[in-house]
Amino acid sequence: MLSKGEREHYHRQLILSEIGEIGQEKLGNARVLVIGAGGLGSAILPYLIAAGIGHTGIMDHDKVDVSNLHRQVLFSTEDVGQNKAVTAAEKLSKLNPHVEITAYPKALTKENAIELFSAYDIIVDGSDNFPTRYLVNDAAVMCNRPVVFGSIYKFEGQVSVFNYRGGPTYRCLFPSPPPPGASPNCAEIGVLGVLPGLIGTMQANEVMKIICGLGEVLSGKLLTIDCLSMRTQVLKFRKTVHEIPEALNDTEYACIREEGVIVEVAPEDFIKSDLKNITVVDVRTSKERENSQMDILPPDHDDIHIPLDQLQSLHHTIPTHQAVVFYCQSGVRSQQAAQLFLQEYPSTNVQSLRGGLTALLNSVT
Repeated sequence: MLSKGEREHYHRQLILSEIGEIGQEKLGNARVLVIGAGGLGSAILPYLIAAGIGHTGIMDHDKVDVSNLHRQVLFSTEDVGQNKAVTAAEKLSKLNPHVEITAYPKALTKENAIELFSAYDIIVDGSDNFPTRYLVNDAAVMCNRPVVFGSIYKFEGQVSVFNYRGGPTYRCLFPSPPPPGASPNCAEIGVLGVLPGLIGTMQANEVMKIICGLGEVLSGKLLTIDCLSMRTQVLKFRKTVHEIPEALNDTEYACIREEGVIVEVAPEDFIKSDLKNITVVDVRTSKERENSQMDILPPDHDDIHIPLDQLQSLHHTIPTHQAVVFYCQSGVRSQQAAQLFLQEYPSTNVQSLRGGLTALLNSVT
C-alpha cells in the first residue's frame, strides 16, 4: 500500500493507466543493481530512483576526476577525488526519501559477483570495459538475472537487454573479448557529453519496462543510435549456445585473443592490402553512402553495400572464399556486422576496419 507521501511523489506516474498503483508497487518491490556510476550511471540512477525503485545498489570503485564532469552530471567540482558510488548514493538519497540506496565502493570481481547479483532482481551494466561486461554477463547467467546493457563510443551508442527470460546473452552477440588495445576507451578517443545521457535514460526505460511488464523489451535486439544524425537502428540477434563455467574463478576475465574474435585491420594496413583477395563490405546506410565524400577503394575495385540492418537477410550474398572486411563511418557498426557474419560463417577470415572511414581519412591526410 502506497503512503500519502508516495502518492504525491509518484502522482504523474500513477495516473498512467499502464502503471497505476499496481505498477508502482512493483517498482517499489524491485531491487536493481547498477554497475558503474559514471557517464551512463549518471543518467540511469536519477531516473530509477526518482521513479521509485525500492532498492538500488550502486557499484563503482572509481573516484571522481575533473575530466569526468562534462558527462558525469551527478557530480560537481566539489566531488573530485571522492568515490563515485558513495557520492552518488549521498546525492540521490535527497531525490527520493521513499527508497533505499546501497553503495558498493569496490570493483566487481569473480569473487563477489555471484553473491551480489543474487541479492538483486535486475543488473544494469553501465561499465566501460570488456572484462567487466563479460563478467557481468556470465555472473548474470549463472544467477538467472536479466542484464540491461548500454555502451558508448564517440558519437554512437548501443542498448540491449540480455538473458531476459532465457533470451540471448551478451556472448550471443559478442562471443569473445577483443584483443588487448583493440578497443580504446573514452579517455583515449573521447565521447560527446550528452551521449551517455541518451543511452543511460534508454537503459532506465528498459528497467521500468521489465519491472512493470510494459511494451517490448529489447531482448534479442541491439538498438544503436548515431547522435550526430539521430539515426537509430534495431538489429536482431538470436540465442546461441555458450558454455558458462560452474564457478567464475574458472575463467579469466581479460581481453585476450581467442578463437572466433573479430580482428580489426588498421587503416594503414588496409591501404597496403592486396584488394584482389579481399571482399569489402560497406554497412553504412544508403543515405550515408550517397553523401560520402570518400571512396574507400580504387576505381578498378568495387565494394558490396549492405546496410547493417539488412545484413541478416543478405549475408548469403557475401563471398566467403576470401577475407571479408566490413567498414562503416567509425568502426562500431562494422564490428557488429563482423561478429554477426562470423556466427554464420565461423571459418571465414572476417575483419573490421578499425576506426572506419574517419580513421582511414586521417591516415591518408
